[in-house]
Amino acid sequence: MAKRTKRELHFKDTEFQAITIGKYKLMNSYVLLVFKIFKKISKKLNKQNEIKNPQEERVIPWFKAGGDKTLRLNYPLASSSVVVDVGGYEGQWASDIFSKYCCNIIIFEPVKNFYEKIKDRFSKNEKITVYELGLSNMGGEIDISLLDDSSSVFKENQQSEKVRVVNASNFLTDKNINTIDLIKINIEGSEYDLLENLIEGGYVSKIKNIQVQFHDFVPNAKERMVKIQDKLKNTHHLTYQYEFVWENWEINK
Repeated sequence: MAKRTKRELHFKDTEFQAITIGKYKLMNSYVLLVFKIFKKISKKLNKQNEIKNPQEERVIPWFKAGGDKTLRLNYPLASSSVVVDVGGYEGQWASDIFSKYCCNIIIFEPVKNFYEKIKDRFSKNEKITVYELGLSNMGGEIDISLLDDSSSVFKENQQSEKVRVVNASNFLTDKNINTIDLIKINIEGSEYDLLENLIEGGYVSKIKNIQVQFHDFVPNAKERMVKIQDKLKNTHHLTYQYEFVWENWEINK
């Protein structure tokens, strides 16, 4: 049997290259060490990323419950019911609700492009009314950053436009909307002003179900949310709650 040498020959292009086995083993050890270090760093970065993105963790229980297809659509509604959709975007939620109950729906969407698409989508449906307005605690014009379904007055973006908002309690009263069976509110931070208006004006007692998504990027979001929830307890009670995702308040009977 031939003796093992301390060298190995490697064929490279048209030449033989000699490398010592010891050196080769040492290089391999370095590679393994670097790989282990990289793996540890990767784990740490993943943990940091999880901490930096708590909103991603919040939606996991919601998706597990199938909330978008169940909790957001299952209500004691009939064809005579009145549903208000604040923040219509493309009108999909309103379409799902109408498909299920054939009820009367009023949609508020202040962004012109979204409003026009919704209006065109339901142009032949006499039971769906669309307003190019936002519901708020005041009337006038405000700037809104255009970010598709995240368009907001609390975010910055190069693209923006002026939109019209109205005092919610006054507008709904003037339109003789005396009972709302379900109101959906998803307006990217403006939900605080709207709900405070509905509560302070007493109009909230005319709403049977309030489905709302609170957003945490608004100044003092947690504090304002808790105050609103405490006031809602005077007239309503929770039927489900996924904090800063979706929750529903049903009127006390």
